[in-house]
Amino acid sequence: MPRPMLLLDVDGVLNPYAALRCPAGFGEYAFFPAEEPVRLCEGHGSWLADLGEAYELIWATGWGVNANRLLAPFLGLAQLPVIQFPPAPFRPEDKVPAIAAYAEGRPAVWIDDMLTPEAYAWADQRAEPTLLIAADPAEGLTRAMVDEALSWAATLDPGPVRPRRRLTLHRRLRRLRAR
Repeated sequence: MPRPMLLLDVDGVLNPYAALRCPAGFGEYAFFPAEEPVRLCEGHGSWLADLGEAYELIWATGWGVNANRLLAPFLGLAQLPVIQFPPAPFRPEDKVPAIAAYAEGRPAVWIDDMLTPEAYAWADQRAEPTLLIAADPAEGLTRAMVDEALSWAATLDPGPVRPRRRLTLHRRLRRLRAR
């Protein structure tokens, strides 16, 4: 089975924009001077690193390349692939075709605060394992969500052992027996 991917939104997930006040543990950053400050938690970097052990992390956000330019360094992440969406502003359901094309053939977790009926329909009809995790835009990413994604990844069948690996293991056993 191919390596699973984790599709990660920013606003409402990493940036709890709907909170009345900046949540504890978060700071406000003026990445876009003409707009509201972005609320970020440095601790999310370690959570995303944990997720990166089980998944290929993918930006699935209207931030586009700005996610790598502004957020990846803040969170201590390497540059991540970015799914291209229609120019902003776009409707939340407009993400589904781009995500469907990008995720084709691979297991996927999608974390977003605006999962639409179209997103759930897409997930239901996929042949590949798919998990949608809805974030509360006033709370953002939680450790429970990270743990849910990690637990789900552990249930995926890694597929058959490749013959090459078995042959290598067989050779190692033969060498040990010869000693």
